[in-house]
Amino acid sequence: MFSASSASAASSGTTGAPPGRGIRRPVAALLLSGLVAAAALVGAGPAAADDPGRHHGGAAAVLDGLKTFDSAVLRVAGEGGAPDRTQVLPAGLFEMTVDGGGKLKTYCIDLHNPTQDQARYLETPWAETSLSTNRNAGKIRWILQHSYPQVDDLAALADAAGTGPLTERTAAAGTQVAIWRYSDDADVTASDKQAEKLADWLHRNARETKEPRASLTLEPAAVSGRAGERLGPVTVRTAADQVSVSPPVDAAVSGIAVTDEKGAPVTAAADGDRLYFAVPKDTADGTASLTVQATTSVPVGRALVGTGRTQTQILAGSSESTVSARAGATWAEKGAAPALTARKNCAEGGVDITAANRGDLPFTFELAGTEHTIAAGATRTVTVPVAEDQAYDFTITGPGGFARTFTGVLDCATSGSVLDREGAGDAGNDIGTRSAQQSVPATTGSATSGPAGDLAETGGSSATPMLAAVAIGLLVVGGGAVFLLRRKAPHSDGE
Repeated sequence: MFSASSASAASSGTTGAPPGRGIRRPVAALLLSGLVAAAALVGAGPAAADDPGRHHGGAAAVLDGLKTFDSAVLRVAGEGGAPDRTQVLPAGLFEMTVDGGGKLKTYCIDLHNPTQDQARYLETPWAETSLSTNRNAGKIRWILQHSYPQVDDLAALADAAGTGPLTERTAAAGTQVAIWRYSDDADVTASDKQAEKLADWLHRNARETKEPRASLTLEPAAVSGRAGERLGPVTVRTAADQVSVSPPVDAAVSGIAVTDEKGAPVTAAADGDRLYFAVPKDTADGTASLTVQATTSVPVGRALVGTGRTQTQILAGSSESTVSARAGATWAEKGAAPALTARKNCAEGGVDITAANRGDLPFTFELAGTEHTIAAGATRTVTVPVAEDQAYDFTITGPGGFARTFTGVLDCATSGSVLDREGAGDAGNDIGTRSAQQSVPATTGSATSGPAGDLAETGGSSATPMLAAVAIGLLVVGGGAVFLLRRKAPHSDGE
């Protein structure tokens, strides 16, 4: 029998959302004792981008900080007859550095969750984020396509929106405010009059738009079978014109090759191409992986999710960037031959484990206290419930050294959790104080890219009143990276 080893996780509890454009945060009760809540949800490290159980392909990047921004005012309805509360906060464009080369510009779609300094982010399908249950997700992408930086002619943008003169900072702030109204159902206004007019115009005119395709992924991410066969197919899905294909690292010794459906070796592929693992007959039971890589612009509207608990982002612009994906193969001489993949399922509040068995005997494993059997030749998906904001870390093992580990954090809702309410009075602020004090860096982006006044001057320790005020944690260490993002008119990315 194959078994799954795991530890238990703790639930995060629940809070009620304020009325109106309030904080939308359904915090699920813990349903699974077979998942582990990590002691720290931050700092997963570079290996996270290489974990096929967490990342199915695309861009992997590190957050550089909030670079082009102005201020906005968030209003949260008071509870129990208390007056409404207001919060001044920065609003604008973040930048990220892509592993292997490239830059990304992003907006926040997770207003109340703080960013983490130098957090690692992975390109992620909408189904694995809060956008999965947001009926206005497509309108957010429309805003991205019709505003700054995709439309970088600010005079033309101002004329279309009837705002009056716009700067890069006010255009970024107005765009972010419009996005927050749809991503977080937030009652938020831009401090600058022209930025607020832009936000209103974008919010009012937004239309439903399809989710963009992934920059690069492989489907499925795991295959299995018998030695002496071609295992697959693994289908390339990409927005790039062409991708390079790298065989297993020990291919010269093992003799395992990556081929097309006719058995010809493959070193390059395009969208829709099918790849196979050619495993020589009599090869000992084992596993192998292939990697595909390309340089391309990541499509506008792709979600980016942190490997730990940090603010979810959405792509507003991309330079030519390195993207990659990996798929694995498992083979066995006899018995079960399992292939396992995992995806977050935000609509169901859990993680989908898909098991395909290409062997001649059933594949049986235990997960979350329940035994599952996959018949020979069958494929089955098991949804493992996970509490919102909880880390999961579990391993499915079997004979012959077979083991697959799946890790991550289920982040399917916009923030405003119990952490944001408890302990707020201690620091004199009741929106995200504790999270902010734990994670917000002491300095902002460069003063030249921020508005005049307090936002550009923030500093000192994490306990200062200003850092408590900027509780969403948008301010991270600055630096003026510049890259080309020239789009003179709205466009569509690889529908």
